[in-house]
Amino acid sequence: MTEGKIIAFLVAPEGVEQVELTEPWKAVKQAGGTPKLVSTRPGQIQGFNHLDKADRFAVDETVDDAEAASFDGLVLPGGVANPDHLRTQPKAVQFVRAFFDSGKPVAAICHASWTLIEADVVRGRTLTSWPSVQTDLRNAGATWVDQEVVVDTDGPNTLVTSRKPDDLKAFCQAAIDAFGA
Repeated sequence: MTEGKIIAFLVAPEGVEQVELTEPWKAVKQAGGTPKLVSTRPGQIQGFNHLDKADRFAVDETVDDAEAASFDGLVLPGGVANPDHLRTQPKAVQFVRAFFDSGKPVAAICHASWTLIEADVVRGRTLTSWPSVQTDLRNAGATWVDQEVVVDTDGPNTLVTSRKPDDLKAFCQAAIDAFGA
């Protein structure tokens, strides 16, 4: 489905919910795509299992060097600290915005919608997220729904969102479908 496609995974140096990185990563690889880890700093990022440190992962590219034009889609994993850091980094926000501007699919889970809000790409879109983000999404002009996965095509691109790790199976399938379209 994603044979030959390169999918960016944008994460902060710390705070990504590990399973929200590793499960979509595996799904992209199993579908024939190539995942690439993009972060705000070179070296390695630190994954987390909720609040506990988990594994470290090598960064392939930084947002200083990465361009959306080099990728076929974007995954934004969650974790509370991860998107909170990303939304304060102008280059990360610009990187996210570029996927919407170029009509490329984006998949975001859990708290990752904070980065979408900062990129000003949720107005008029229907999304889901971790429940505590719903007011932020509504205030940014989105319609929030409590569903396992939402695929919104009422914008310049396909936007896939999910609420939490329990939704990963549906999230991964919807993301792969969007990347393969």
